[in-house]
This record gives sequence, structure tokens and C-alpha cells, in this order.
Amino acid sequence: MLDADLAEIYGTTTKALNQAVKRNRERFPNEFMFQLTRPEKDEVVTNCDHLRKLKYSPNLPFAFSEYGAVMLASVLNSSIAVQASIAVVRAFIRLREILATHKELARKLEELEKRIEGHDEEIIAIFDAIRELMEPPEKPDKPIGFHARTD
Repeated sequence: MLDADLAEIYGTTTKALNQAVKRNRERFPNEFMFQLTRPEKDEVVTNCDHLRKLKYSPNLPFAFSEYGAVMLASVLNSSIAVQASIAVVRAFIRLREILATHKELARKLEELEKRIEGHDEEIIAIFDAIRELMEPPEKPDKPIGFHARTD
């Protein structure tokens, strides 16, 4: 997002936003923010009607990734930025709680797997024995017992 868009979202001016960034430059590495080149600015102004006021600005706008947008909430002093920063912190806390719950569930599943490990073979053996019992017995080739010869 461009600095002008984020300034509007956070309820501040673009100038105040850029000043806050310059005062806290170490908080905005390259993957958080970069400045557009003149051709990039011209293309954005051409493609985005709401940015037409940038057409005559001598300054090149800054573009922010989602990381930069979140970091802006922590360096700006507007009430919206403060609320956004609080919301981000709450989201991370909730995410950590969810991950902890999943870790506990994963641990319990692992314990269950260890307890039933090897039972597969035993269950297969039981089914094999049941199948054998269900099959009718084979008839013997030779009759069993004493038989008299008739010559």
C-alpha cells in the first residue's frame, strides 16, 4: 500500500506518516517499505484514479508491505493507529493460544500412536484367525479309520 492510502486509513496526513517513518527508519527494513521510482509512480497514478493528486507531487511515494503497515501502527500516534496496534497484539496473543492448543493436541495424538503401536499386527492376526474359523474344513483325501477289504 502507498503512504497516502495508509495515512488515510490511520487518520493522519501523508506528511506526518512519512515523518514518523523517517524518525524510526530502523523499524522499516527493505521488506517492510521501499520508495517508488518515477516510472513506478507514473504507472500507479495512471492506473489508480484515487491517486491522481500524486501526479504533480515532486515527492516519490513510499510503498509498504503488510509488515510495514503493521509497523506503522506502532510508530504513529493517531487514535486509529493505536487501536490497530492493540488489535495486532491481541491477534498475535490469540494465535499463540491457538498454536499452544494444537501443540497439546499433537502431543496427545503422539501418545495415542505410541500406545497402539504394534496393535495393527495383532488385529490382523485376529482377523486371519476368524477367517480361518469361518472356512469349512477341508475333506481329507483318505478316509479315516479301519476299513475292511472286500476281495
